[in-house]
Amino acid sequence: MPGRRSGRAGFAAAVAAAAALVAGLVAPGAGAVPSNESWAAELAVEGGDDTNVVTGGAAVRLEDLADRAASRGPAPAEGELLLTPRRPAAATDRVAADVTADLPPGAEVIVAVRGTRDDGTWGPWSEARSDEPARLSEPTVELQVRVTLVAAPDGRGPALRRLWLTADRAPAGLGAPRPAAAFGARVFATRIGLVGNDTANGHEVVRDDRFVALPSRRALSPRGSGDYTVRVCAGADRCTWAPVWDVGPWNTTDDHWSERRQAFGDLPRGRPQAEVAFTDGHHDGRDGSGRRVTNPAGIDLADGTFADLGLEDNAWVTVTYLWTGRGPSGRALDRDARLDVRAAPSADAAVVGVVAPRARLSYECAVDAGGGRTGVGPRWIRLGPAQFVPAAQVEVRDVPAC
Repeated sequence: MPGRRSGRAGFAAAVAAAAALVAGLVAPGAGAVPSNESWAAELAVEGGDDTNVVTGGAAVRLEDLADRAASRGPAPAEGELLLTPRRPAAATDRVAADVTADLPPGAEVIVAVRGTRDDGTWGPWSEARSDEPARLSEPTVELQVRVTLVAAPDGRGPALRRLWLTADRAPAGLGAPRPAAAFGARVFATRIGLVGNDTANGHEVVRDDRFVALPSRRALSPRGSGDYTVRVCAGADRCTWAPVWDVGPWNTTDDHWSERRQAFGDLPRGRPQAEVAFTDGHHDGRDGSGRRVTNPAGIDLADGTFADLGLEDNAWVTVTYLWTGRGPSGRALDRDARLDVRAAPSADAAVVGVVAPRARLSYECAVDAGGGRTGVGPRWIRLGPAQFVPAAQVEVRDVPAC
């Protein structure tokens, strides 16, 4: 297996190969497409994209075992090992994981897998076990594995010694195409705070930070990325785009935006378990960890995101989970200044939203604003009705004219 890398070198080539292979346009040589492929993961901690994990004694362990600060109180320490993306020999949509680890009572080693999709984005993380393989959102030729280590309530941590992975294809007809429009829901939002503490992906929270927390690791972006981004709107004319960098506020397995929820499958799509526990007494009014739910929060907002929406207190907001849809998307540049969304393709137009650094955003088309001696001014990208950002401040490609 190649050495670890912190960037996405070769990503464009992998995406092109994925699209061709899935479409049946590329056929590997005879004998190159096994019914399954197995390999031992390289459990190396390097590359700068791992969080709170170290190697020692032929195992991967948590570096800091102190409880982690979370918006609902202390949580057991956890860390992430993010493996280098891997290209299996054939397109796959199912991965099983066999873990060898020392597990004190209550400690966990959680293996999750994701794959690139035909539009070049990453699909959601899916938990993988030996008896219950991860099911990817669509066939892929590039996989990435994430291992989350969670300490026991008494502070003892797990020791991961070996990880064996097997990739193959599920029987045809079990998957469903991803809809063009991303799923959205109205949920209750609270403010994170916690300046100076670390999020679940290892980001250190700063003043006026811009990110969100959702109650499932399936949508947790690697540190510094916006692979999973939400659009949060506090009204018809005030929205913000922010990456998912933390897990919470209540649960950790409640991907209520998914068609097939990891937990709480008795609840309708779009209703967080904490909300139903608070309003209807679901699970005896408690979350998945047994805590009494004291508000219906389904999303936590970092201070900057909270302020960008003009909120003064916890409130109901409309959240669109952008990775659940398909279509062209780009990335906001990594910069210090905020990226304002304007109501028209003009720097003088009213500000109707804010895009956080590195957040992904879906877009519709591009327009050249008039101006200057040539009559052609700066190019703007239209994100939606009355939502425009300067093209120079986002990474997009092949944008059609409006």
